[in-house]
Amino acid sequence: MSSIATKTGDRGQTSLIGGARVSKASLRVEAYGAVDEVIAAIGLSRSIAAHQEAGGIAKTIQRELFAVSESLAHADGATPLDAALHEGLTAQIHRIETADGIVTDWTIPGDDAGGAAFDVARTTCRRAERAVIRLADSGQHVDPNVIIYLNRLADLLWLLGRLVERDGGVDTRLRQPRTAGPRWSKAWP
Repeated sequence: MSSIATKTGDRGQTSLIGGARVSKASLRVEAYGAVDEVIAAIGLSRSIAAHQEAGGIAKTIQRELFAVSESLAHADGATPLDAALHEGLTAQIHRIETADGIVTDWTIPGDDAGGAAFDVARTTCRRAERAVIRLADSGQHVDPNVIIYLNRLADLLWLLGRLVERDGGVDTRLRQPRTAGPRWSKAWP
């Protein structure tokens, strides 16, 4: 049986799909590595939340993120991401955000461990999105569907946190009723 410790990365390089060797600090490796972090963060969210609907959606997303990583691990764009993936996220967003009690205010994470875990996954996803955009801005090939997918995913992860909190009877609204404050966003009535 071969070992996971191949030693081929001992000098700070790794292989992209297709065999090209690059620095482990390259923007491309940073981008698909950040997506790997999202996969792990979603897994943690799923295990903490123990919410059947959110967990099912999250597990599907984890599988889809492997396709996102594969697209990023091809320097020449040989594996484009199917637009149906981000369209599916958009459909989930529209379905969840119209449910009663989901989008009422900005939130403060922490009153519910599962909801907070989805917020950490969301911020991890935004970091991955920024890494992918840096890669694209550097002039290297990035399938535009990858950027769209990560942008939609961050929105969906936020909503999954709210779903978990709502179903757990937890109120994490930023403002208490009748609290005045600056109107710095559309979420502020």
